[in-house]
Amino acid sequence: MTKISQTVSVRPLSTADEADWRRLWTDYLTFYETSAPEEVYETTFARLLGDDPQDFTCLIAEVDGTPVGLTHYLFHRHAWKIENVCYLQDLYADPAVRGQGIGRALIEAVYAAADAAGTQSVYWLTQDFNATARQLYDRVAVKTPFIRYQRP
Repeated sequence: MTKISQTVSVRPLSTADEADWRRLWTDYLTFYETSAPEEVYETTFARLLGDDPQDFTCLIAEVDGTPVGLTHYLFHRHAWKIENVCYLQDLYADPAVRGQGIGRALIEAVYAAADAAGTQSVYWLTQDFNATARQLYDRVAVKTPFIRYQRP
C-alpha cells in the first residue's frame, strides 16, 4: 500500500465523473459479491445528478485530482423524529488507498451535509465480515444493537 502524502478532497459528483463513478461503484458492488444491470447504472447516475429531494447524493473523494472513493447518501423522514435522518448507503475507497483517510473524509463530508440539512442523525449498515471498514466505523460512529431483516 502506497502512503498518500497529498490532501484528500471531497466534492459533489459531476457529469464528467461517470467513468470513474462506474469504476468505483462496480468495485464496491463486487466487494459485496453483487452486481447491477446497465439500466440500474444509468438510472442511478441520473438520479445522483438530479434535483429530486428523494434521490441520493454522491460525493467523490480525490487525491491529486484522481477519484479514489465515493459515497451515496440520502435524507428521509423518520417516525420517531421531526427532522429528517441521513442514510449513508454506499461508502467505498479504492483498496490502494485504504487506511489513509479516504473513508473518514467521506463520512465527515456526509456528517457536514447532515449538519447543514439540520439533522444530527446519520446511519449506515455494513456486512459483519467487513473488518477493515468496521475499524474506521468504530472510531467515527456508535454501533447499534439493531439486526436487519429483509423480505425474501
